[in-house]
Amino acid sequence: MEKIFGKKLLSEKKGDNSSRTASGYKITQDDIKKVNLYNKGVNKMSEEKFEDAIRCFDLSLRIDPFFVDALIKKGYSHFLLKQYSVAITIFDQVLEIDINNPEVWNLKGLVFYKSKNYEKAIECCEKAIDFNPNNSMAWYNYACYLTLDGRSTKGMEALKKSIELDIANAKKAVKDRDFTNARMEEDYKRIIEVVILESIRQGNDYLGKIVWITGLDREEIQDATTRLANKGLLIKNVKKTFTGKDEQYELTKELISKIGVEKRNSQSRRHEGKKEVFFSTQQLKDISAILYESSESSERGDLNSLLQNIDKLLNPILHGTLILDNFFEEHRELRLFNSRLRERGQEYLNSNKEEISKFMLDMDKKIRG
Repeated sequence: MEKIFGKKLLSEKKGDNSSRTASGYKITQDDIKKVNLYNKGVNKMSEEKFEDAIRCFDLSLRIDPFFVDALIKKGYSHFLLKQYSVAITIFDQVLEIDINNPEVWNLKGLVFYKSKNYEKAIECCEKAIDFNPNNSMAWYNYACYLTLDGRSTKGMEALKKSIELDIANAKKAVKDRDFTNARMEEDYKRIIEVVILESIRQGNDYLGKIVWITGLDREEIQDATTRLANKGLLIKNVKKTFTGKDEQYELTKELISKIGVEKRNSQSRRHEGKKEVFFSTQQLKDISAILYESSESSERGDLNSLLQNIDKLLNPILHGTLILDNFFEEHRELRLFNSRLRERGQEYLNSNKEEISKFMLDMDKKIRG
């Protein structure tokens, strides 16, 4: 979405009550009203009050019928209400205004997907990718639709492209039922291997833990770890437990030197219950970047962006395990902020912007220190 009072949101009307931005665009009273109504609608969406959100977008569109952002959010609200035919009609209105909008093509594809019209969904994704080849979500959706349509090989090619653009899509894919038909594909098996290696790197080195973290079947994990062991990427051991035996894994030294690892210190664990953690430089950079972006999102009052960043910090497959084991108090505060932001939404963020922003910056200093 364009920034508020950016090019797309502004009217070119002239009048006594207008002012000019630094970029030369006119800001009228109607511009201010329509944007305020739009923002109110977005807040209603975050509260899952979609009917109220639609009313706000309708009022905004009365002022400017070509307000693309309001049309998109209105269409998405109808989609969330499962009013698929209405959503398609609205997205088509947007495309009449902006035929090259990849976001709308992607959303239109999502509607067809929910209606199980995979052929139409695939066509929409192809349009979205044509207009923005670096849209990882469009590639991911394209992979889902192709696989569901029985074209697993081509679906795996799209999924690999999606993962190249955003590695988080690998973790999502192994839990996604849309790829059930592709589980025997070699490319899909390699994606499972990547997710398992990342899980082990994060310290989840037992079969039972990897099952819990990834949601994969035990047989899939055992098959993948056998392949990884044969490739010389990990070592498999069998450990005795109170309930019998469990497989335990460790990465080879060559792989650790490339990707870093959280390595447990057996002596300190036995006596103190603590971990000795080895941070990779990339891990520190990633966490620091997320914390800084979280602080910025809080300052801007951007609820969706802030929640997405907190999710990255809490997600055990990403950085959650590392933060929980080494910065327990900060992890607890993150969980508390996450809970209150999801319960009270924009109202809570508006009242606690400075506190949340300062916490993120302080946490960043502590981790880097």
